[in-house]
Amino acid sequence: MTRFDFIIVGSGAAGLSAALHAAKHGRVAVVTKRGALDSNSNWAQGGIACVTSDEDSIEKHVQDTLIAGAGLCREDAVRTIVSEGPARIAELVDWGVHFDQRESPEGHLEFDLTKEGGHSKRRVLHAADATGREISEKLLAAVRAEPAITLLENHFAIDLITTAKLGFVSEDRVLGLHVLREDDGSVVTLRSDRVILATGGCGRVYLYTTNPRVATGDGVAMAWRAGASVANMEFIQFHPTCLYHPQKRSFLITEAMRGEGARLIGKDGREFMQDYDPRGSLAPRDIVARAIDHEIKRTGGPCVYLDISHKPADFITSHFPNIHKACLEVGIDITRDPIPVVPAAHYQCGGVVTDVNGATRVRGLCAVGEVGCTGLHGANRLASNSLLECLVISRRAVDHLVRKLPPGRESLQDHPVPDWQSGDAVDNDELVVIYHNWDEIRRLMWDYVSIVRTGKRLQRAAARLRNLKREVQEFYWNFRITSELLELRNLVDTASLIVECALRRHESRGLHYTLDFPDKDDTRPPQDTVLRRY
Repeated sequence: MTRFDFIIVGSGAAGLSAALHAAKHGRVAVVTKRGALDSNSNWAQGGIACVTSDEDSIEKHVQDTLIAGAGLCREDAVRTIVSEGPARIAELVDWGVHFDQRESPEGHLEFDLTKEGGHSKRRVLHAADATGREISEKLLAAVRAEPAITLLENHFAIDLITTAKLGFVSEDRVLGLHVLREDDGSVVTLRSDRVILATGGCGRVYLYTTNPRVATGDGVAMAWRAGASVANMEFIQFHPTCLYHPQKRSFLITEAMRGEGARLIGKDGREFMQDYDPRGSLAPRDIVARAIDHEIKRTGGPCVYLDISHKPADFITSHFPNIHKACLEVGIDITRDPIPVVPAAHYQCGGVVTDVNGATRVRGLCAVGEVGCTGLHGANRLASNSLLECLVISRRAVDHLVRKLPPGRESLQDHPVPDWQSGDAVDNDELVVIYHNWDEIRRLMWDYVSIVRTGKRLQRAAARLRNLKREVQEFYWNFRITSELLELRNLVDTASLIVECALRRHESRGLHYTLDFPDKDDTRPPQDTVLRRY
């Protein structure tokens, strides 16, 4: 057993920034199941939304966020996160992050801000079209230079250890976690009274997604099994523009491209977004994704197209160098050709229920970033608010844990925590079954629980997931664990939570659209869909 003052699960922007803050107060372990840069944050293209211009204001950013959230945002959380954003941007700059700049009319350098769907002002800071990579690399460099931080790559967090799981009737609190070491297949016990989940989202629950391979809903599933509440998992954001090409199935085309004038057109070359929303191609993502889905079904085409070729070639290549390069690799020159695009699962707006400090109902357990549900996003996330939330809530979570559970003063410091027991489990020689179940979950979620839903489709998904869950549990208890089995277990748990939340919402709001209830329920105040295990 190894003891730490803080354990952070995940190495995206939320996890790495939390580690840097926590290192001021004690020893920190950062647990990540693959390499440190295998995260959703590292894949983020567009940027980070923050008020940094005199032409903008906190109030405008708050109102844009509330409008996008379709009545389900918690306004106090929105105001806190938006207001604290500028200080977190300054921290990033101190850590070495470089955002694109330009010369102002007065002759001094200022941030080169762009605009994305749902924003009333230019407020998105970016580093070309690889903002997430710039932030992740600079944060990781700072983490590696900090002696108080132990980075545990290729360590898969299996489950949280809590007093409730151990059978104690006192206040439920976290005690640490069990972790699978990928190099030798052993399971180690990490002990801490302060655990921060920063595991990102669950895009890999779906067949088509912009997310990396690691996004399998691990944090939501672990927190749920540990007794934390989960809310609003029905609100899965489908990014409208994922490259449609067999060689690059998960390549995102940033919304910033539409902010710079790219137009969505059908296979006939006609712009169609004005038919769906007066804001055209800059409407919020839920509207654009549904419009594209409808156009594809209406025309019978496999995709629609995003066209920025009317802009100067040097403008395109300087603003979107990585997209230009990636598209050239598959024979598409975006300076001359429209880009074939389709919607794909992108971001979970629900998650583990937390307050504005990232604190869950399990004492000592926080969830930050995409895995948490602070109330910032409501029923639909405003573009580029995600990285902002990562930075603000990670700082607040560390401060909260230090206040509530000062390091070195734990009342349960010597509480006995059992080591992992494998029992009679044997090696699994039927990996093909695991891979089959993985594919089945992703396909049924895409077919039954994607952009447009019905009650019948959701019931079918729920029934099949119940059977899959029994099969996965049998694998889990009878065979030695592997990363493939753990991801499958988390996928089926997370998919089941999405379906359960969707079945409980009898209206269409934000990212949840059902043909059975195509309108918002205006007969009562908007309600979160909250699930409690016990």
